[in-house]
Amino acid sequence: EMSERKVVPDNVTCNTLINAYCKIGDMRSALKVKNKLLEAGLKLDQFTYKALIHGFCKVQEMDSAKEHLFSMLHSEFSPSYCTYSWIIDALCNQDNEDAVLRLPDELVQRGLCVDVSVYRALIRRLCKRERLDSAEKIFSIMQGKGISGDSIVYTTLAYAYLKAGKATVASKMLDEMAIRRLKITLKLYKSFSASYLGDSNILRLFWDHVVERGLMSKNIIKKMEQMNVPL
Repeated sequence: EMSERKVVPDNVTCNTLINAYCKIGDMRSALKVKNKLLEAGLKLDQFTYKALIHGFCKVQEMDSAKEHLFSMLHSEFSPSYCTYSWIIDALCNQDNEDAVLRLPDELVQRGLCVDVSVYRALIRRLCKRERLDSAEKIFSIMQGKGISGDSIVYTTLAYAYLKAGKATVASKMLDEMAIRRLKITLKLYKSFSASYLGDSNILRLFWDHVVERGLMSKNIIKKMEQMNVPL
């Protein structure tokens, strides 16, 4: 249709069409537009990759979704947490959590650098889906690679343990945060609270444990009190 109307392809037009086709699961048409974009000498940008990954996850074509993830990373675009979440959700819906566990190694095999941001995204989403066993395995793999978890990784796992009734393990995670001097910022507190908004009672207990261990600075606590943010 673009050819018939003599429309010159550009990234905005092509991305809009690709995104529209991906939303309805018409990946054949999405790929046609992608090819038109490339034929015009244009390059895929982060929006193109995100739309295609989301579309392929939607239709459960995971090999294609992962190939576009690899290409996105090779093009030096950083996938967001949402992008990884689409892949994790689709694989979990196929009862293929092993594929999630293999993802870091697949990235390495493609010559890509796997840092804490990749493991963080996997752990966050697996915990959100209450797949704690798989999240633990990813954490173990990460540590085995000599990569240390950050505040988000430890906070996510500690909360998941507490929610699963494993208070002792949750306490150990928070204690390790204290030893490593990992702090919970106001931004992390607010985003985490929003993510688990329906767990008010557990959240309140969790933040009590956090404050007891001094994992929030006095300045942060003071700001929260000034903003009337519940602790």
